[in-house]
Formats: sequence, structure tokens, C-alpha cells
Amino acid sequence: MSHVALDPAFRRLIDEHAPVQMAGSGFTFTEGPVWHPTEHYLLFSDMPADVRRRLDRAGVREVARPSNKANGLTYDAQLNLIACEHATSALVRIRSDGQREVLATHFQGRELNSPNDVCVASDGAIYFTDPWYGRMPHYGVERPRQLGWQGVFRIRPNARAGEEPQLVVERYTHSQPNGLCFSPDERLMYVNDTEQANIRVYEVAADGALKHGRIFASGLRDALLPGLPDGMKCDAGGNVWCTAPGGVWVFAPDGRLLGKVSIPEPPANLHWGGPDWRTLYVCASTSVYAVPVKVGPRNEPFMRAQTDAKPVPRAEGDQLRLDASRCALIIQDMQNDVVMDGGAFASSGSPDHCRQQNAIPNIARLAARCRALGVPIIHVWFLRRADARDMTLNAPLFEGCVDANAMIEGSWGAEPVPGLEAQPGDHVVHKARMSAWEGTSLERILKAEGRSIIIETGAWTNMSIEHTARTGADKGYVMVIPEDGCSTMNADWHRASIDYAMRNVALVTTTEEVIAALG
Repeated sequence: MSHVALDPAFRRLIDEHAPVQMAGSGFTFTEGPVWHPTEHYLLFSDMPADVRRRLDRAGVREVARPSNKANGLTYDAQLNLIACEHATSALVRIRSDGQREVLATHFQGRELNSPNDVCVASDGAIYFTDPWYGRMPHYGVERPRQLGWQGVFRIRPNARAGEEPQLVVERYTHSQPNGLCFSPDERLMYVNDTEQANIRVYEVAADGALKHGRIFASGLRDALLPGLPDGMKCDAGGNVWCTAPGGVWVFAPDGRLLGKVSIPEPPANLHWGGPDWRTLYVCASTSVYAVPVKVGPRNEPFMRAQTDAKPVPRAEGDQLRLDASRCALIIQDMQNDVVMDGGAFASSGSPDHCRQQNAIPNIARLAARCRALGVPIIHVWFLRRADARDMTLNAPLFEGCVDANAMIEGSWGAEPVPGLEAQPGDHVVHKARMSAWEGTSLERILKAEGRSIIIETGAWTNMSIEHTARTGADKGYVMVIPEDGCSTMNADWHRASIDYAMRNVALVTTTEEVIAALG
């Protein structure tokens, strides 16, 4: 079936004639889809039937009955399931061993209405909406309400089980708050309201509260089509995808309605999935549909989990330890032309993948920790003359650099990305090849600093990062690759390098593990 493009930008997100395939049907009312990032299956709620189901290549099967009429689902960074239970008015965490932990049930001594949808921030805070649909017949268990209003709540990072949640929006703002999602940088949160048929956007304050709310989109209704705002997600480019009449309405970050994804049944919620995160799964009434798209999701914390990857070698106690006095941090090719929108190589998909990896914030956190410990930071920048007389055009990579008019010294494109500029005391190395070693002062700096362990981050995982790691290993250095501090053109290229070539020459780990390993 055809989709509706109202703005040319819509065609960059999905083909107007992308097929809508029925992935499963015959259910009561589907909700809460979430994709498992390492085992590659879709989990979803069949809410009135009081069942949680799993969709994979073998088909659909039950995984929980009863489910306490759970609605919205997500995972935390450790891949524990977070579920909004209508029948119990509880937000719960279900661990991999099946242990059920109640996270929130009451606010100011009164029972919550019925937690409906949920998302997790990078710091571990959990946000959820609390309309009263779960106290209605069919969708929940009919019973009196105690709060008398419908709120948006936050559970702080590392909160005790059952600790009272924080109300983050003035209590009478929403009449039926429903779907919610972060922007890619987590500076904004979007909350829709089913009854008001609108979406509000809030700034996320330092304490996690939502401030300066305003209407982002309104009038999400159609006199001729059933449906209202319900589930909502943000893609890697900051566009907001919201279920609405006729399908999924897609809004640009500035609030423009870009287009509508047509779905045969009234939709309730959506989630990206598939090995490359390029399949949009839509829970719609009695069915689940799958639609191929061109853009991936906001990189949520659970999406960074790679429990099926080969383990990183560990020291005693099965925990990575790094001697900070022997380490140096490389930040390579993190320049505007490479990973920023508007850069010379933006059409390759590199800005999107950089956002999906959360690479810039991850590298910035790691750099801050290294500076605090006295670990040298070495910025490696690709620079060339405007006339290209310092370039040899012996390979497509270098020809492409010249053809794209990229990486010219003194230009905006060659400057480091905001947040990863060189600081006083940092080293800066200039290169004109893929490897950070070729024709540069890198090894001289490492020897002068007495460093033999290299923590390597930056752009072009499968090119600059991999080539530098291979040569470093040959030279006798221990190469450490925090894979969420690297990015390239897309997830496929990244995973191919990380899961195969890189594991033969480096310790592949994560930013958090490196920070912890440094002590």
C-alpha cells in the first residue's frame, strides 16, 4: 500500500511504496513492541488477552500468561525487561532469570493509575506515563481511581525498588498522557496525549525534570479514520514517529508533518528492529506489521548491548583492568566533514551512525576521565591542502576525498566536532592516510609519554580505526577499542569490523568498561 509523502524529506526515511507485511495476526489488541538487540526477536503485549508474545523467524509464541495485562515494554541497559502493568498499576523490572522487581506503584501514598508507556535514559533513569486506561474494562481491571489526575513520572537512576517516583510534569497538564520518547541527544522529551490529540515537547533539565513544555504538534485526528496518538518513537535523525489515524505520522524535529506510513488496521505502537534496525514493526489492533525503512531508531541504551559478541579477555577477577600510567587515548577523524550533518561525507550515512552509537558523548566522557587521570589524549585529524598537491590519488578513498572537496585545512569541514576539540595539554597529530601511524608523529609522542596501551576511538570503524589497530598491534602496542566510541557509515560495516577483524588485533569493549577499568 502507498504511503503519503507531504514533504520531500519523507522519502529519505521510507520509500513511498514500501511494502507493509503482516508479521502476525489473530490477536486481541497488540501493544508495547520492543526488539531484543542480541537475540533478534520482537516482544509485544496482547493486552486484553493478558499475554506477552514473542515474534521471531519461527513464528509467534507465548512467553508469559498472565502478564498482568502489561502494555508498554522496553529494556534497560542490562537487557532486563521493563513492563507497564495495567492490572497491578505497577512499573516492574523482570530480570533474565525471571525475577520480578516492582519499581513503582504509588505516588504520595496513592496508587498510580496504570503505567502505560516507558523509556530509559542513558543514565539509567526510567520515564513513564500514567493514564487510566488500565482501570477501564477490557484494557485492564475496572476499579476506582485514587490519584484523580494523569501524570508523567521519572524513577531516578539506582533508585530502590518501590521508591516513590518523581513527578516531572505539572499534574494537570495532560488528560491522558500516552507515548513518550527522547530526542537522539536526550535533551528533549516528547509526550503525546491521546485525549488531546497532540504532542508536547519538553527540555530535559539537569535533575531529570521536564521543563518549558510546548505544543510540538496538534490535531492528530481524522474525522474519516479511526485512531489517535498512542505509541511514539524518535529516529536517529530526530524525527518523531507517532501512531495516529490511518497509520504512523512522521514529524520533522521542527514540527513539520513530513508524511504518513499507511497501516491496514488502527495502530497502537511501534518499534524498530531487524539485524540492521531498518524494519519498523507496528502493533495495530489484532496484528503486527513490518515495514522496511531507510532510517534507524534513536540509539537507546539497551540497543548498545552486545551480549552475543565474543568476550573481551579479562584480568584476574574476570574484570578488565587498565594501568592508567601506561595508557593513551586516541580520538581519530572526529571532524565535521566526517560525522556531522552538512559535512562532505554526510550522504554516506556517517552522521546517523555516529548518533546511533552515541559516539561523541561517549568519547567526551572517556576523554574527561582520561584528563582527570593524566592519560594523554591524542587527536588525529585528516588534513589536506586545498590544491590537493599533498594527496596521492592511488585509491578510491583518497580520490573521493578530493572529489568531495573534503578535509581541507582551515575549512569548517576539517575542524573537530563540537565537544571534542583539543584542550590545553592534548596532542594533535595530522595525517593524510587512513592509518594514524603513516607519516605522522604518533609513535614519537607515545614513546615520549612512555605509553604502551592505546585506547582508540573515532570515526570510520572499518577503515581508520581498524587500520590503526592492526598496525598498532604489529608494533607491539596493546590496542583497546571501546566499540560504542567508534562509528562508520552504518551498523553493518561497523559490526563486520568489530565482530571479526578487530577481535584478532585488539581488546573490544565499551566506553563504560574502559572508564571503570582505568580506576
